[in-house]
Amino acid sequence: MPYREHLTTLRFASALYDSCIKEKYTLHRFKKDVLAGITVGVIAIPLSMALAIASGVPPQNGLYTAIFAGFIIALTGGSRFSVSGPTAAFVVILFPVSQQFGLGGLLVASLMAGFMLLGMALARLGRLIEYIPEAVTLGFTAGIAVVIATLQVKDFFGLQLTEIPESYIGKVEALYNALPDTHWPSLLVAVLTFATLVFWPRLKIAVPGHLPALVLGALTALALSSAGYDIETIGSRFTYSLSDGTTGFGIPAVFPDFIWPWAAPGPDGKPIVWSLQLVEALFPAAFSIAMLGAIESLLCAVVLDGMTGKRHNANGELFGQSLGNLVAPFFGGITATAAIARSATNYRAGAQSPIAAVIHAAFVLMGLIALAPLLAYLPMASLAALLIIVAWNMSEAHKLVALCRRAPMSDIATLAICFSLTVLFDMVIAITVGIVIASLLFMRNISKMTKISDISDSKKHCPNGIPNHYVVYKINGPLFFAAADRVFSELEYRDQHRKGVILYMDGVSILDAGGLSSMIKYIEHCAENNIHLIIADLQSQPLKTVAKAHIDAVPDRFQFTDTLAEALEKICDPNWQTSLTHH
Repeated sequence: MPYREHLTTLRFASALYDSCIKEKYTLHRFKKDVLAGITVGVIAIPLSMALAIASGVPPQNGLYTAIFAGFIIALTGGSRFSVSGPTAAFVVILFPVSQQFGLGGLLVASLMAGFMLLGMALARLGRLIEYIPEAVTLGFTAGIAVVIATLQVKDFFGLQLTEIPESYIGKVEALYNALPDTHWPSLLVAVLTFATLVFWPRLKIAVPGHLPALVLGALTALALSSAGYDIETIGSRFTYSLSDGTTGFGIPAVFPDFIWPWAAPGPDGKPIVWSLQLVEALFPAAFSIAMLGAIESLLCAVVLDGMTGKRHNANGELFGQSLGNLVAPFFGGITATAAIARSATNYRAGAQSPIAAVIHAAFVLMGLIALAPLLAYLPMASLAALLIIVAWNMSEAHKLVALCRRAPMSDIATLAICFSLTVLFDMVIAITVGIVIASLLFMRNISKMTKISDISDSKKHCPNGIPNHYVVYKINGPLFFAAADRVFSELEYRDQHRKGVILYMDGVSILDAGGLSSMIKYIEHCAENNIHLIIADLQSQPLKTVAKAHIDAVPDRFQFTDTLAEALEKICDPNWQTSLTHH
């Protein structure tokens, strides 16, 4: 099916090929890509640092992720406008890993996730994004947004907490108890940054709001610092050491070195010990990273398809994501995936091809080398405000409200369960339970659609009537395990004092193993009660299932007919009735 090729095939670097080779790539298009790449790069620099800090690692590792993963995924992926890098969705997974295993463990987990994504791409699993219900997606993304916003309360209010409990309830309790010690200068910086981010878009100025908001926050922090108030910044919280022994504050203004992921520092500051036990311990987190990375990157591609009218190559995008996550950890980059907000900004800024995302990565690299001393002045409170805005946008509250107003109660229940499990426990648990519940509710709804109707008196189906003690039942809907037992149990109940039954099954599109088992039991029931049974007009799939099961007709007791008319003609034939009575 050509219209399904984008979901079932695997094309390497399909986005680059389609937009730059298949379509003529001109200097005019390149200029648009440059402008779009710079626009997204301005947003990506502070956001990448903020997300790295929220994930429990130094800010430069977020920049390394945007540089290397953003560059590789853009060139090798399957979505022409996607921009990849660190994203807010990963924070709830990466933060616990970095706390327990340090930066080294996080890089190894990202590397393992890269291999898993590669396996998913080679297995052509990109099409499975179709089977994740919207209620599940909205539920866990909203839950992640709540967790991210909660984690920013500490820096937003300037709270002094030595450690934060692992459980969500414990986090909320600890933050609430610390609120009386709010550091008002940090809160002022955060509020000014937050207000600028909220109101800047209303000014309709082409410059993204991230830049003026953070500049205002940094200037306010400098003014308060000069007045004697201590404002925590990137420079005051983070230090670095270079290979030549140089140490400094903030982020290093150098091109990142090649490192073995397992040689990066663990929680004790020493390189982690590579072992099978480490792989086993990191496997659940790596699996979570791979699953979320696949879901988010493909959802981003679907959103962009809707905006642009283009089609992404799902498995090609997974392949590109896998390569980005396999390479970035060797340069200190953490987990990356396509970012919906940055990708949408990329398209709206006039991007023409993946070259725009490549320009974005190059701009982040230049920002790292040229602006590192200035970036050290960014207040932690401003970055917390930025992440709260990111969390709000990520929650897609308007979609949540729309779903709760219009969707069936089953979808609302699924959303609420996914949301609660994500906040209180774990995203993977939430997605797993959500999909299971959504599947069960879907099967229940589908099973209710399978109905039996008595058409014995229908002039349309039985124009000449039928003999006494005979009945014609029409079955509509799939006869699968969730519906078949109910349907055939109802038939057995209705069959009292019947001499013969015709099952008209042209409305049955599916007959699975459960349906077949129930059908066989019903055939045996008819035989035991001397009820003549005719099954008429089996469709293609049920017919193949019956043939594979070798269910044979029994003369004068059980038969198949190609059409309902043939079955009616048979039971109305006096000679056939005589032979049946004689038998």
